[in-house]
Amino acid sequence: MISRRPILECVPNFSEGRDPQKIQAIADAIRSVDGAHLLHIDSSPAANRTVMTFAGEPAAVCEAAFRAVKTAGELIDMTKQEGVHPRIGATDVCPLVPLYDLTMEEAVGLSRQLGERIGNELNIPVYLYEYSAVAEHRRALPDIRKGQYEKFAEKMNLPEWKPDYGPLELTLQSGATVLGARDVLVAFNISLKTNDINTATYIADRIRERGYYEKTEAGKVKIPGLLPKLRAIGWYMADFQSAQVSMNLLDYRVTSPLKVWEATSALAQTLGVEVIGCEVVGLIPETCLLEAGAFTWLREGKEPPHDRELLVHAAIEHLGLNKVKPFDPREKVLEYSLKRAGLS
Repeated sequence: MISRRPILECVPNFSEGRDPQKIQAIADAIRSVDGAHLLHIDSSPAANRTVMTFAGEPAAVCEAAFRAVKTAGELIDMTKQEGVHPRIGATDVCPLVPLYDLTMEEAVGLSRQLGERIGNELNIPVYLYEYSAVAEHRRALPDIRKGQYEKFAEKMNLPEWKPDYGPLELTLQSGATVLGARDVLVAFNISLKTNDINTATYIADRIRERGYYEKTEAGKVKIPGLLPKLRAIGWYMADFQSAQVSMNLLDYRVTSPLKVWEATSALAQTLGVEVIGCEVVGLIPETCLLEAGAFTWLREGKEPPHDRELLVHAAIEHLGLNKVKPFDPREKVLEYSLKRAGLS
C-alpha cells in the first residue's frame, strides 16, 4: 500500500459492552476529532467490553484517544463493573499502532506524550507497555493486569508497580489504564462445541507461548506452549453459549490464525470436542485470510488462484469465521476499512 502521510491506528478496549448510550458517547468522542476515522466497533455483553478501532494522522488519533479515555472515565464506574474479560480500568488498554510512514520509535514517543497527558489532566494512573515499557516486567499486558481491578489498589503500593504517569493511588471510578506502542495484533477466539471452561483452558494452556505448569513428584514443572507470540485463556462466552479459547496473536506473521486454528482443532479432537468456528474481535489483516484461503487449495494439491476475493471467501469458510457471528470482509479486514476511510 502507498500512503502519502503517516497513519497511526488506535485500538482502545473499554470496560463497557452492555450500555449502548455509553458506548455511543465514547464513539462520538472519537468522531468529534477531525482527521480521526472510526473504523470499527466490536462489543460483547458477556465480556462487558467494547473494542474500538480508529486511525488517521498521529496528532488527530492521539487527541481522539485522549477524548475517548476521558469520556470512558466519566461514564464507566469500575466499582460496579463486572464481566468475564480481565480488566483494570474503564479504558483497560489503549494501544497505538504505527501503520504507514511512521516508525515504532515515533509511536513510542506519541504514547508517552499521551500517557503523561492522561495521567496529569484526567488523574488516571497510566502504565506503559510493549515497546513503550520502561521496565521488562511491565512489558506484557497480562503481567500488568494480574490481580485485575479488585486487587490493583493493593498492587500499586508495591514499588515495582507504581504507575508511569498519574496519581500513585488507584482512581476508584475509572481505575487504571495501560498504554503503549505495539505491532498489529489479531484478537482471535475459537468457539468449542462444549460449555466446559476446563476444556477451553486445557487447550489454551497448551498452545500459548507461556505454556503451563504440570505437577510432578519433584514439584511443578514448566511446560512450554506450542505456538510462539501467542497469548490464550479459556472462558465461557455467554454471547455464543459456548466455551472459547480466547487468543491474542502478537505477531500474525509468526503465528497466524491458520496455525492457531489447525493446532486448536487438533487438540480439541484429542479431547473428543468439535470446534464450531472463529470470532475476530476488531479487524484482521488481509494476509491472514489469503494464507488460510490458499491453504484450502494446497491441501488438495491444487495451485491457489490469484483472485484475492476467492481466497478471502475460502478462508472465511475454512476458519468458520461466519459460524459464530456474521463476518463481512468489507468491514472486518483492516486494509479494506482503511481504504474505505481514504487512509490508504
